[in-house]
Amino acid sequence: MPSTSAALAAALALTMIAGSAHAAGAAKPVEKCYGVAQAGKNDCKAGAGTSCAGTSRIAYQGDAWKLVNAGTCTKIKTPKGFGSLTPKA
Repeated sequence: MPSTSAALAAALALTMIAGSAHAAGAAKPVEKCYGVAQAGKNDCKAGAGTSCAGTSRIAYQGDAWKLVNAGTCTKIKTPKGFGSLTPKA
């Protein structure tokens, strides 16, 4: 019987490792959504080692973007209209 317990323990350990790896790789895809960020809450990068995150001064600024779940951007309604996948004027 000791070999059965060892086999069960090994199988359980492998299941836990596989589950952890699956959960780590389950990140949801995101997209840039313009015109939906509150003032000072935008996400953006201006090249390696630089950032302009949090620099928008106007709520729902058309050229400031926020990362949102893929497929949801154009459904986000703001007082200035819906989110856009491209910068707004």
